[in-house]
Amino acid sequence: MFEFAWPWVFLLAPLPWLLRAWLPTADSGEAALKINFLSELEALTGRRARVRLPALRQQAPFVLIWLLLLLAGARPQWLGEPLPLPASGRDLLLAVDVSGSMDYADMLWEGQEVSRLTLVKHLLGEFIEGRQGDRVGLILFGSRAYLQSPLTFDRQTVRAWLEEAQKNIAGPQTAIGDAIGLAVKRLRQRPAHSRVLVLVTDGANNGGEIEPLIAARLAAEEGIKIYPIGIGADPQQGGVLGMLGFNPGIDLDEPSLRAIAEATGGEYFRARDSQELQAIEDSLDRLEPVAQKPTLARPTLALYAWPLSAALLCSLLLVSRALWPDLHLRLRSRAAYFRRKQP
Repeated sequence: MFEFAWPWVFLLAPLPWLLRAWLPTADSGEAALKINFLSELEALTGRRARVRLPALRQQAPFVLIWLLLLLAGARPQWLGEPLPLPASGRDLLLAVDVSGSMDYADMLWEGQEVSRLTLVKHLLGEFIEGRQGDRVGLILFGSRAYLQSPLTFDRQTVRAWLEEAQKNIAGPQTAIGDAIGLAVKRLRQRPAHSRVLVLVTDGANNGGEIEPLIAARLAAEEGIKIYPIGIGADPQQGGVLGMLGFNPGIDLDEPSLRAIAEATGGEYFRARDSQELQAIEDSLDRLEPVAQKPTLARPTLALYAWPLSAALLCSLLLVSRALWPDLHLRLRSRAAYFRRKQP
């Protein structure tokens, strides 16, 4: 089906004639004969003098160019038949804790000690890349929860936002309840049985305005499954401080995270190292996608290039026509000059 995307552009069609009528006449700089007794001549002849407009054949090329420009500006396009785009997958939000404790370096990545947040960026980045067919979004939370990326099929952008996350960017505390509440707000309008929240944290709820269990019950009412992931090494794995008897995972509130998972029909996971976190991601990968309502898309073929090219071609022809007499005269003068030079 043929249509114009911006048909209102054709309302500009009379603009050149309006400007001709409103603007003062340009001074051509050429000598002109002016008489002050025109009215007397009209009275003697009995005829009224008429000002002759330029011939139609002189105006026609400019009218044609203007109409072609209007045609191109209206964006002509050809719309194909609507095609269904099947969308099978989940609406998956990742809520990542970026409080100060996530900077604790008690995790191993490729033989090197890295912070918890660094490990999450590495492995969850790969997890996001593998979510083909899912809408993925990102929530960063600390003292408050912020939607860093809405649900989208653009997984590369979501991963980039995750990799750019910094500790304490949302405050030093841990507002787990607020993160769940924000996820409920974003997921509740999506189709049922396809709403998933993956919650990654290393501590207990000590900030925000909503209690985690209350937020979890709200999520359960909206059919949202929550998969909490508690991250942090055991004392014997916690580096030098772990060897001194410091428990790096002491702040992790596992009972609350288990209760959140049970209330929403999800499952709680514990990640003490990179291998366990990778195994958790493999388990999440095995969740069956839920078929959603297919969306319709109409292929669009833009046609504005054709009238625009025609206007450009006509303009070039007019310019060449205007320059041709001078060029022809120069060529004839040069040819005559060389003929006189010949013996």
